[in-house]
Amino acid sequence: MLIVLTAILFALIGLAVGAGGIRLLMLGGSPYYLLAGLGFLLTAVLLFRRQTAALWVYALVVVGSLAWAVWEVGLDWWQLGPRGGIIILLGLWLLTPWIRRPLGFVSPSGAHYSATAWPLAVASLFSIGVAIFAMTQDPHDIRGELPSDAVAANANLGGNVPPGEWHQYGRTPFGQRYSPLDQINAENVANLRVAWQYQTGDVKRPDDVGETTYQVTPLKVKDTLYLCTPHNWAIALDAATGEEKWKYDSNSGMNPDRQHQTCRGVTYWADPAAAPGSPCAERVYLPTSDARLIALDAANGEVCTSFADNGVLHLEQGMRYNPAGYYYSTSPPVAVAGKIIVGGAVNDNYSTQEQSGVIRAFDINSGALLWNWDSGNPDQTAPLPAGQFYTTNSPNSWSVSSVDEGLGLIYVPLGNQVPDQLGMGRSEHVEKYSSSIVALDINTGAMRWVRQTVHHDLWDMDVPAQPSLIDITKEDGTVVPALVGPTKQGDLYVLDRRSGEPIIPVEEVAAPGGAISEDFTAPTQPVSGLTFMPAPLEEHDMWGITMFDQLACRIAFRSLKYEGRYTPPSLEGTLVYPGNFGTFNWGSVAVDPERQVLFGMPTYLAFTSRLVPRDQIPPKQEGETGSEQGLNRNEGAPYGVYMGPFLGPLQIPCQAPPWGYVAGADLRTGKIAYKHKNGTVYDMTPLPIPFKLGVPGIGGPIITKGGVAFLGAAVDNYLRAYDVTTGSQLWETGLPAGGQSTPMTYTVGDKQYVLMVAGGHGSVGTKPGDYVIAYTLP
Repeated sequence: MLIVLTAILFALIGLAVGAGGIRLLMLGGSPYYLLAGLGFLLTAVLLFRRQTAALWVYALVVVGSLAWAVWEVGLDWWQLGPRGGIIILLGLWLLTPWIRRPLGFVSPSGAHYSATAWPLAVASLFSIGVAIFAMTQDPHDIRGELPSDAVAANANLGGNVPPGEWHQYGRTPFGQRYSPLDQINAENVANLRVAWQYQTGDVKRPDDVGETTYQVTPLKVKDTLYLCTPHNWAIALDAATGEEKWKYDSNSGMNPDRQHQTCRGVTYWADPAAAPGSPCAERVYLPTSDARLIALDAANGEVCTSFADNGVLHLEQGMRYNPAGYYYSTSPPVAVAGKIIVGGAVNDNYSTQEQSGVIRAFDINSGALLWNWDSGNPDQTAPLPAGQFYTTNSPNSWSVSSVDEGLGLIYVPLGNQVPDQLGMGRSEHVEKYSSSIVALDINTGAMRWVRQTVHHDLWDMDVPAQPSLIDITKEDGTVVPALVGPTKQGDLYVLDRRSGEPIIPVEEVAAPGGAISEDFTAPTQPVSGLTFMPAPLEEHDMWGITMFDQLACRIAFRSLKYEGRYTPPSLEGTLVYPGNFGTFNWGSVAVDPERQVLFGMPTYLAFTSRLVPRDQIPPKQEGETGSEQGLNRNEGAPYGVYMGPFLGPLQIPCQAPPWGYVAGADLRTGKIAYKHKNGTVYDMTPLPIPFKLGVPGIGGPIITKGGVAFLGAAVDNYLRAYDVTTGSQLWETGLPAGGQSTPMTYTVGDKQYVLMVAGGHGSVGTKPGDYVIAYTLP
């Protein structure tokens, strides 16, 4: 009976794999699956007939599969496993007495002999040996070291922030995410323990949108921490104990049309003209998801009513269209030179009649508009007169800007014009400024320079990250004020921040064509000499837990339009790689201004997009909430778009791991020193297995003078410490929720703390929470 059931199993596998193999072959794919399917079917027939040859045929299947797998992917265990796992398990089953005995023979003397098994046994054992050896290899790892000596003795950290404090999102206006503290270092970081833990009380709600996330980096000024929560509460904590000092609820409400429900940080500002201790002498500015900016007294959380309209600045003013939930500020604005400069997030792919992406500077005391820079109308920077409107859907800045007050410039990362995947009808100004870094005059808003990172962006490749400002010492000793701009596509632009000209060369390379008939593609695209862009995907890069879902991913890959990076959107479906999740996202990178190196977390996830003609878009469903994944309706445009990660039948990425790394690069040479897999699947699978595949992440790192980088971000809910020189992991601790925020560090007295906010991320599916956790040495 067992042999009959085994034969049926082999026949079913043969039919499934063979049919899939025919489909794959018709799409131009590998013939292996058709041949393997035939091998399973022949084995099944021989098992039904109880012939010893079944074992010999299956031995050929095992040997052929191993040879094919090694030829395709070498000794990459995570690639070999899906190709051979089921095949080897079935081979071992065929070696059992329950199968071999019925396939044997009875001698003239009546003795029963099992079928000869040595060919299959040798093939199976050799395959297992290859697999075990492959487990010791890591073909994706790049090992090396960053320079450990300081290049700049008195490095420019940007601003006058005391060493033990953290005044802005990236610590200083330069956005370096670098702390000059060194009490915690590579030798003692493994001794970190929890000092205190606080819970905000702002937890995920049943009626939240999918992308409800906790991405805040708290500020530390004097003895107080300032932070915000996803539903736009502002909170002040005692930096030494975590005790709550005050809490303010902005009552920003709920709106299912918001794509994002988050807050990345608040802005601190001290009025130099105010008497110390007077009301609102020190302020915290809170951006909200209903498009307000609220000024609060840093001492007690009360609203500073002298600012704007009784303490509230309404950011929807000047917009021709103002659909609720389509426009808000998720990132902290910039406070500089008596001004507060604000961008805003505009919902991707919702409508052709959304708010403008205008950048505005307001008087930080009164809230009066001082200048506006609209990328759709860049020459009119004087305050917009009553009755006029900013350009609808002009490229916006949803991330964080950096400032060099000495040069008088603010550096703004810009996104794309909505709809992101449809480029027809864009103005000359939009074509110039979309997906770029723009330097604006702090005092007037006039554009000084622009560096575009994608031409005619059809892929939602916004510049997502705060640029990091750093002075780079060249080999001849000259010092160049530089800007490091990470991008979603993996390029890191290292520019002279005075002019926008490249320090590390940028070249134009040919890009794929083939846009829909109404649109076009740029013939070339820029590529930086310092880049973490991945190699183009090929069919053998497709992955799965088993040979079956891997086959499904191969068929899906061959069915999509894909000619490498910048393959245009299509009606049949396009593979977008890197995907709009980004190689780098809002977490940016951390730079060390003394050693002049960077530490980052490149992530690699393919996405798909498929354009949908307007008459084929289904009606909006009751309860449908905002999201960047799934159907994006693009109301008013001829096409909507379906978007999302490229996943297989088991809802894991179709591309093979690693999906996430930590990496280090030398900013003086532009060379990548190391790149190591980061994170485990511990919190990604039903069983808590700590396999270190290198998992996706979203969030950012920090660097300290102690030679340690801290990073949460990965989807396995850990905070980790790394040696900046080598990238090796030094310490980790489990978090009670997803750690998709960027950590920070500070001192109270003579004790250094590392602070992490753990609240989860809706889009990547990590556990939600409301935790603020401080760590210190015993």
